[in-house]
Amino acid sequence: MVNTWIALALPTISTPFMIMLFRQAARSFPHDIIEAARLEGLSEVQIFFKMFIPVMKSTYGAAMTVTFMNAWNNYLWPTIILQDSKAITMPMLVANLKSGYSVDYGMLMLGVLICTLPTAIIFLCLQKSFANGITGAVK
Repeated sequence: MVNTWIALALPTISTPFMIMLFRQAARSFPHDIIEAARLEGLSEVQIFFKMFIPVMKSTYGAAMTVTFMNAWNNYLWPTIILQDSKAITMPMLVANLKSGYSVDYGMLMLGVLICTLPTAIIFLCLQKSFANGITGAVK
């Protein structure tokens, strides 16, 4: 699986933090909603898709934000798994900008800014769901 994007993304999907976040969010899910849905005649699959997923949207938003930030800023795993010089991530590119005896700090800061922009955009787009998902707010 060396030099594949699947091997690059696979370890970031299931982390202990994500397991704990989803477990706690699922445990705090109101049982009254499940009982009301059963009384209305919904099956377990319908309860999952029509009740559980919409209520847990903020948890999914928080998980997406944290997973993207961890995957985007990861340096060590891509360095190990991507051995081809054509396959390079942004943190690896920024690390390669510091070479030789003199460092062009303008170019280095531009690389850091470009590397930071996608994370900031994702966070700003999912800011409300991130805050609700981390605090565990269920409406």
